[in-house]
Amino acid sequence: MTELAPDTEVLDRAVAALREGAETWADTPLAERIALLERLLPRIAEGSEAMVAACARAKGYDSGSPWAAEDWAGAPWALAQTVSAYLRVLRRIAAGEEPVHAHAVHERDGRTVVDVFPASAWDSLLLNGFTAQVWTRPGTTADGVRSRAAGPYRGLPVAPGVALVLGAGNVAAITALDILHKLYVDGQVVIAKMNPVNAYLRPHFERVFGEFTERGWVRFVDGGAAEGARLATHEGVDSIHVTGSERTHDAIVWGTDDKTEARRRADTPLNTKPFSSELGGVSPCVVVPGPWSAADFRFQAEHIVTSKMNNSGHNCVASQILVVPRDWEGTERLLDEIRRVLRELPPRTDYYPGAGRRLGAVRTAHPEAETYGKGDCRILVPDIAAIDNDMMLSDEVFGSALGVVRLPGATPDAFLREAVAFANDRLPGTLGATLIVHPKTEKTHRSAVEAAVAGLRYGTVGVNCWSAIGFLLGYTPWGAYPGHTRQDIGSGVGFVHNAFMIAEDDVEKTVLRAPFAPIPRGLLAGSPSLSPRPPYFVTNRTGAATLARVTRFTAAPSVAKLPAVFASALRG
Repeated sequence: MTELAPDTEVLDRAVAALREGAETWADTPLAERIALLERLLPRIAEGSEAMVAACARAKGYDSGSPWAAEDWAGAPWALAQTVSAYLRVLRRIAAGEEPVHAHAVHERDGRTVVDVFPASAWDSLLLNGFTAQVWTRPGTTADGVRSRAAGPYRGLPVAPGVALVLGAGNVAAITALDILHKLYVDGQVVIAKMNPVNAYLRPHFERVFGEFTERGWVRFVDGGAAEGARLATHEGVDSIHVTGSERTHDAIVWGTDDKTEARRRADTPLNTKPFSSELGGVSPCVVVPGPWSAADFRFQAEHIVTSKMNNSGHNCVASQILVVPRDWEGTERLLDEIRRVLRELPPRTDYYPGAGRRLGAVRTAHPEAETYGKGDCRILVPDIAAIDNDMMLSDEVFGSALGVVRLPGATPDAFLREAVAFANDRLPGTLGATLIVHPKTEKTHRSAVEAAVAGLRYGTVGVNCWSAIGFLLGYTPWGAYPGHTRQDIGSGVGFVHNAFMIAEDDVEKTVLRAPFAPIPRGLLAGSPSLSPRPPYFVTNRTGAATLARVTRFTAAPSVAKLPAVFASALRG
């Protein structure tokens, strides 16, 4: 089917209105920017059920389904959490304080580390035992990181302008969070083109951002590639942010004709506007051998399956390759537990366009693959040779297929060396990696684990925590590991979210940590916390109800709401 030409008049009017509003946004005082966010939070809460229902309907299930937990987490809660994070930092600045507490910044091994989560007592209660640090690039100093944070609010000049946000079609909150980043961190007004896959969210976003659209600071438009191309080259657009695929970036920057590769080689792009992007890749989940109990195998199998099957695997940081020790007796036991979880999950479909074709390619490449669930849409490829030119190791499937690679290493130290080298050098993409390690193993092999965390070249590294949680927290910079270029874009360039507004050139990666086991087993495992089974686990029986309550709490914190949150969470 031939794509219709874009309605250029509609697009031109939207850009023109934003250009008029760009100066007024730049002149909006901090107190009013804070008030806008304060008034935005209730609109998130009030519209949360409708937003979740729209997401569930589009994916083919009811909003009362257990699967709806992912929609609460990835839509209204992520939005409320990030708005709350910006508010916390902006209020500090308005009170004359530094954006980052001095005691949260530490110098270590030639770099500076910033403690960014938990940022409040509420964070410590709701995600007890979860932490996040931003590791800065080697050579940075604590004083330098602190002085450069939130530069636009501390005297550094900002050029007003219009930013184009090309929305992603998978996780609902992506477009809204990118809009907030462009407004509050980059200081630009925004034209957001909805992705056709989730354009149904437009009325929900227009309601949430109602004050911003009324005052000429945000505009939403629909359309496909033609509209995106028109806006990307529009003379009234000053910068571009894309969440999507490498192909989208390359089409905008290098074109799609027969001279594309020649332009790339010569580094003569068609589009030279400032460009940031988050483009996915093949994400690993690395399992370190250790003294696991039967309950540990069950819990971590649920964790691993969640990191793949959340949103049917339609996540840019879904765990696509499970890296396990070839010589560990626990490997087969873990895989059996993963099979059990895959069998027991309720049915759903891989809804994202092209998923059937991509999963079909996996089955063709791997006739030995195991399938689970109605329609055989959950695929486990239990043994992929690390040396093969395998499509699971080179292409992002963006669907519910999990591959397993067994690597040598008789000890945790030896295995981690192999696993880090494999993840860095064999798998494309640098967005997120997950490392699962028993606390007792980490204690006795601390140097090896620390070397692995430092050595993984990923924008977010989760230790006993799916790296995607970094997308949700608001305080944590989200983006690829630094070093990609427009000629070799990989997982993208730049960071979004980042409520503390740590200078982008200072950020190397975010390191997340979570309890290895839930309460009360965590006490025996060596990772004490008050956290139950996480509500975002695909196996959590009360995840949707818990996250609905957490969303309302985050939008308007109150001690009176906590008992209901905890009661629901503990039943999960």
